[in-house]
Amino acid sequence: MYADNGAVRDIYERYSNWLNKLPDGALERRNAEAELLFRRLGITFAVYGETDNAERLIPFDIVPRIFGAAEWQRLELGLKQRVRALNAFLHDIYHDQEIIKAGVMSAHQIQDNAQYRPEMLGVDLPNQVYAHIAGIDLVRVAENDFYVLEDNLRTPSGVSYMLENRKTMMRLFPELFAKHTVEPVEHYPQMLLNTLREAAPSNVAYPVIVVMTPGSYNSAYFEHAYLASQMGVELVEGQDMFVHQQKVYMHTTDGPQQIHVIYRRVDDDFIDPRVFRPDSTLGVPGLMDAYCSGNVALANGVGTGVADDKSTYLFVPEMIRFYLGETPLLSNVPTWRLSEPEDLSYVLAHLPELVVKEVQGSGGYGMLIGPTSSQAEIDAYKQRILAEPAKFIAQPTLALSSCPTLVESGVAPRHVDLRPFVLSGKEVRLVPGGLTRVALNEGSLVVNSSQGGGTKDTWVLEN
Repeated sequence: MYADNGAVRDIYERYSNWLNKLPDGALERRNAEAELLFRRLGITFAVYGETDNAERLIPFDIVPRIFGAAEWQRLELGLKQRVRALNAFLHDIYHDQEIIKAGVMSAHQIQDNAQYRPEMLGVDLPNQVYAHIAGIDLVRVAENDFYVLEDNLRTPSGVSYMLENRKTMMRLFPELFAKHTVEPVEHYPQMLLNTLREAAPSNVAYPVIVVMTPGSYNSAYFEHAYLASQMGVELVEGQDMFVHQQKVYMHTTDGPQQIHVIYRRVDDDFIDPRVFRPDSTLGVPGLMDAYCSGNVALANGVGTGVADDKSTYLFVPEMIRFYLGETPLLSNVPTWRLSEPEDLSYVLAHLPELVVKEVQGSGGYGMLIGPTSSQAEIDAYKQRILAEPAKFIAQPTLALSSCPTLVESGVAPRHVDLRPFVLSGKEVRLVPGGLTRVALNEGSLVVNSSQGGGTKDTWVLEN
């Protein structure tokens, strides 16, 4: 909210004036109302590995994060560029593999990736789009200086929180929205629906679309049900569908109905027990056959995980240059690849200063944050690295930007990141805003809800 010289930043000026006029306890009372609203709506998530299987209320901070229009426009251009390049990369590795022939990436780097799917070789997808929905995690480390932390292209989650955060803020603070011209995000479900329609087989005029969920025990089940409801489409599980003559159908009270597009929130390994894991009870036998025959579309496409692997992340700037012939507008965080002997040697010597991640990790699990770890934790993690160095990358501990956040002591700075949701169909589009995640513990850099983080509404001002 404040610049280094102590002055209120221009985009926060009206908010700061409003905040300073509030009577004591007003924010805390509104915060209690917000928590009650979230409980009534059932906006919860589960944490894998917890023995009690309890559903938790996701922490919501009622102080918004605010962007100016010009700053957002720069981010939007960079995000669209990045996702276009990632989709070009995915099409290439399953077709001509020009990036390998040009020596930009090695065949080993791609084909030995656990998320690479040889079954997708030569399969043509509508609009050559694999990642229809991408969640790109951004961090600001200086004034107007954003880095991409990671690309989430398999089953990115969190957009339901973005939408409900905005609804809650508009209900609790109508006077704030009267003072600020905030760009809307409420049209995201319609934008998503349009994107899914554009993914349908070309010979289908009125595609039947469903959201495929692993079931009510999944940590993001609230979001699956929420998005299906908002789009006005059916929420289905694998057992609700079957394949006949390379076409996918769902059981209905009126008999079988053909499905043309599946927005699936089930990982590759579980979607078809005939092709991937034979023990999966979440998928549909024969689904891959129907998919590869072009009779049904899957969003996101099978095999997208290669592009959100943290070792592939290193090459995205080169992808932008290679496929688009453009200079990257958003930078990567400087990264060491531990499969390289020089990088490994440096990282092992500097573990107390660095953040180390599993290349296929997610949710904040499996990380080492050197500056906040004990010597015993560092020593144990070092043994994991030495056992399989190629499974890890390392990055510097960034001085993440902070935003004003309501905590027990009042409004105080807490570290944040940002996940905008980028949709790819016949064009690349996104709503002005995203999910701001906040590390609620003082000094913490871990924003994941499963690790004690919360969320806040993200405002993009029209001017």
